Amino acid sequence: MPTLCRDCRHWQPGPPGTAACPACRGRRLLHHPELDRLTIAHIDCDAFYAAVEKRERPDLFDRPLIIGGGTRGVVTTACYIARLSGVRSAMPMFKALKACPDATVIAPNFPRYVAAAREMRALMRALTPLVQPLSIDEAVLDLDGTQALHGAPPASVLAGFALAVEARMGITVSIGLAANRLMAKLAAERDKPRGMCAIGSEAPALLATEPVGLLPGVGPALAARLARLGITVLGQLQRLDDRDAVSLLGPEGPGLVARSRGQDDRPVRPDRDARSISAETTFDGDIAELAVLEKNLWRMAEKLARRLQEAERAAAGVVLKLKSADFTQRTRHVRLAAPTRLPDRLFAAAATLLAREIDGTRFRLIGIGAQPLAPADQADRGDLVDTDAPRQRATQSAIDRLRARFGADVIGRGRGQ
Repeated sequence: MPTLCRDCRHWQPGPPGTAACPACRGRRLLHHPELDRLTIAHIDCDAFYAAVEKRERPDLFDRPLIIGGGTRGVVTTACYIARLSGVRSAMPMFKALKACPDATVIAPNFPRYVAAAREMRALMRALTPLVQPLSIDEAVLDLDGTQALHGAPPASVLAGFALAVEARMGITVSIGLAANRLMAKLAAERDKPRGMCAIGSEAPALLATEPVGLLPGVGPALAARLARLGITVLGQLQRLDDRDAVSLLGPEGPGLVARSRGQDDRPVRPDRDARSISAETTFDGDIAELAVLEKNLWRMAEKLARRLQEAERAAAGVVLKLKSADFTQRTRHVRLAAPTRLPDRLFAAAATLLAREIDGTRFRLIGIGAQPLAPADQADRGDLVDTDAPRQRATQSAIDRLRARFGADVIGRGRGQ
């Protein structure tokens, strides 16, 4: 069984006789029968925003850190020290500080995170041209055929990458190595933080006892539907043939069964750009009132504007998404006169669509998306007809700077109160 030391990248054909590397005495050893043949990697930064902030402030290295808004805001992310106290992303800030009263709270600094992400991507592209970013802090890589270039199997190259990122950027990553994208992602989640996990042909057996919610795309609604069919673990899905899958689950059934077996034929596409960016929220209770729906829509518009800024994109169109209490989905779309990433304009377009849908239906979810996308430099430039865009853009930039310095709640917009 091939064994790799992640500390010194010493490679040996079989497991060592001791728990330590014979070359450096390190104990971070990775064993897997197919370790020298797996080529798809999922790289996920560990508590990325918090790690970037700790790099800027070494005095916070061994202290709990929360990135987020003020006492009425929510947690954007938290370092692993804070997570030991129960702090989680999207947790109300007052609950987070109650769980971890000694935590330092810092407002998000998205330009700083975008700059760090670009540096990370440059290091990834030095490994292979087949890098597909998935979010600001994660990407999937295909290292097939790179062994001759690097003089080492992908596992060794990735271990070196993790060490280089830690040394140069002060950030740690977790890596999943597998035969396809799905299993690489699941592998990356099994050994966080600073982990590296490999999954090969044992994938079906490994997944068989896991809950159906482990699969990406299986949310609470689908999990509940499967439970009503008596399917709660992936092994039960694995036993369905295509006919039964279609009969029980519809046209998407066979694909879901394939994923439950660890199968995934999606290629890594470095040139694939995001076609849309969105934000959505599920309510604690179903809502029919326009005013309450608009309040939630405004918050999602602000979140979408922030995500557009992170991605350096603008919205050329706006999509409204609604899901009713019986899980019926409505999607409405409008093309914008000019690209924008101002929350006011995103909200205005979506609110017009929302007003047309108010018919007494109670909704459990609302979302807003940007589609199609446009380059950031085309956003809110204004012209002889739209003379207000530059002023609105300057106002929003000032608000963003204040929030970055003093916290997300330093300025509250009326719609969100």
